[in-house]
Amino acid sequence: MSVQSKVILPLLLQPSEKSIKQTISRLTDLYLTHRTNISRAVYVTLALALINRLRNAISEQKDASTRAVHAHLDRTGVAPIRQRVELNSEFFRNLWRLLRIVIPGWKSKELRLLISHSFFLVVRTLISVYVAELDGKLVSSLVRGKGKEFFTGILWWMMVAVPATFTNSMLSYHQCKLALQYRARLTTYLHHRYLSKMTFYSLSALDDRIKNADQLIAVDVSNFSNSLAELYSNLAKPTLDIIIYNYSLSKSVGGEGLFIMSLLVQLSANIMRALTPPFGKYVAEEARLEGEFRCQHSFLIDHNEEIALYSGHEAEKDTLDKSYFTLIKHVNHTLRRRLYHGVMEDFVIKYFWGALGLMLCSVPVFFKVPGQQLRGMGDRSESFVTNRRMLLSSSDAVGRVMFSYKEVTELAGYTSRVATLLNVMDDIQAGRIEKKLVSSSVSLSSAAAPPPLQASEQSIADSSILRERGTIVESKEIEFTDVPIVSPSGDILIEKLNFRVKSGHHLLIVGPNGCGKSSLFRILGGLWPVYGGRVKKPHHNDIFYIPQRPYLSRGTLRQQIIYPDSLRQMRTKGVTDNDLLTYLEAVDITQVVDRPKGWDAEDEWPSVLSIGLQQRVAMARLFYHKPKYAILDECTSSVTLEIEKAMYDTAKALGITLMTVSHRRSLWRYHGWILQFDGQGGYYFGGLDAEKRLKLEE
Repeated sequence: MSVQSKVILPLLLQPSEKSIKQTISRLTDLYLTHRTNISRAVYVTLALALINRLRNAISEQKDASTRAVHAHLDRTGVAPIRQRVELNSEFFRNLWRLLRIVIPGWKSKELRLLISHSFFLVVRTLISVYVAELDGKLVSSLVRGKGKEFFTGILWWMMVAVPATFTNSMLSYHQCKLALQYRARLTTYLHHRYLSKMTFYSLSALDDRIKNADQLIAVDVSNFSNSLAELYSNLAKPTLDIIIYNYSLSKSVGGEGLFIMSLLVQLSANIMRALTPPFGKYVAEEARLEGEFRCQHSFLIDHNEEIALYSGHEAEKDTLDKSYFTLIKHVNHTLRRRLYHGVMEDFVIKYFWGALGLMLCSVPVFFKVPGQQLRGMGDRSESFVTNRRMLLSSSDAVGRVMFSYKEVTELAGYTSRVATLLNVMDDIQAGRIEKKLVSSSVSLSSAAAPPPLQASEQSIADSSILRERGTIVESKEIEFTDVPIVSPSGDILIEKLNFRVKSGHHLLIVGPNGCGKSSLFRILGGLWPVYGGRVKKPHHNDIFYIPQRPYLSRGTLRQQIIYPDSLRQMRTKGVTDNDLLTYLEAVDITQVVDRPKGWDAEDEWPSVLSIGLQQRVAMARLFYHKPKYAILDECTSSVTLEIEKAMYDTAKALGITLMTVSHRRSLWRYHGWILQFDGQGGYYFGGLDAEKRLKLEE
């Protein structure tokens, strides 16, 4: 029986082995017949999986943000101020808006530079593929001992170096040029918006959302431009490398091997990610413990006298030692976790992935790949070296794409800051202003007013009174009708102000500090909105303002007199240097022209000229412009009475109606009307009898 079983068993197994081999052979033939369609299906599936993964990541980020907002609302009852920059739809909207500014059209220079930059990126990748193939041929000629082929390959290597180095230099040039063009476009656009419609003033004086517009325009715009130019190069180049290198590898080793290796790499990366300790949490905890340790030392320094009087040095030493050893214990724990993680990371990345790469490169050597014919040792060496070089380049490109996330987040930060500046300027130019109130904006005459709101809970945009807007009518005279005067902090200083100034009726304005004089002038100058009532005033070119400390610009001495006009505008008006000299003679400062280069002299005028000379220059500027109305805010505080008289007499002779803020009695005689604030919300407007008032004062 045993002999029969030994004979029958192989006979039973032979048909099954043959059927298995036949099945495998049929499946192999079927696969090779439809290999192209199967590969395409695999690539489409991978692309869809990648898109789905990105969509899930964005959804998870949105859900996390929503949960954080709801948690903050449940905890405090107040919506959190959004400070964290995220890669969400808002980022892409802001980026698209900025891109339309820096690349304004299809015929723009920036788009031509971008196309040229893309061309050199493609050329650089194609050169890299050719160099990889050339490297394999050099090794093949060495293995076969073909000296002539080897030196011919070296000659081609040196010839390829010429376009390769030129391409690399052109890539750097295009990147820097693109950054400069982006910055030029964006800075020009911002300057146009910033310096129009008094936006620069409203941004700093009336709105609290932007604290450092100078840094945003000078620094963040430059950082955004550089980051945008670098990101395109750092994303487009490795993405192109991945596509071209993987396509070349799939032709050499087959798409199946590339797919299996990618699958194993992704699987090992997921396992490694799951086993990676929360190092971000460890770093945050270490920073907290470092802060506590430093705080203990600061506390010791701040209270050293009390501790010394109590002889508490031993107790403080125990506290410091406890804080320090807690920190050291945490650092040691983190180091141990980094040790284990480093061993795992090095093994997986350097050795396991390296082994997968070697196995992938060896596929054409041990297996027959359609389209590949390796006849000898030289061909196998050439194929292995070429595939390995392309695999290394592809892996490097994948790494650069992965690490570009940090650059993308940096770009998101710069995009958010610049876009915030643009949004705030849009709001300001549309009349939407937000400012934190220091105190309440309650009506002064309201006895049963509600209690003041906290500054953190109230803004000008939310105040019912300050949301209102009055009307401004252009007129030949100045008239205020039921206009509220509001302080920068939101307090209503005067509920309804009514006065009228006709041409030739010179007005003296007096009152204590903080009563509303400056607010009145800012309304007249068009700097502040009108919160109610009606204001009649001339065109802003017919109102000139001179403060106590005049503004002297950078430029020549002539420009200090004609500011803000240019030399061309001065010539257009028919004004000559001799006319300017006449204005200086009126205020007795012709000596300032007696310097090298005369009117064309340039200097640091605020430092070179005293306050008294600066006030005289400002009055000469007033005489040059000859406005219908002039607001003089303590502008004669540093000049003598004789010069003061000459200033006012000359201004009146030129037909300028004066509105003066001053407490000097010597100025009363030059005005026929007075507007006096009492600082309690009341005021008096009427005629001014200078001689009678001087007698009463005496």
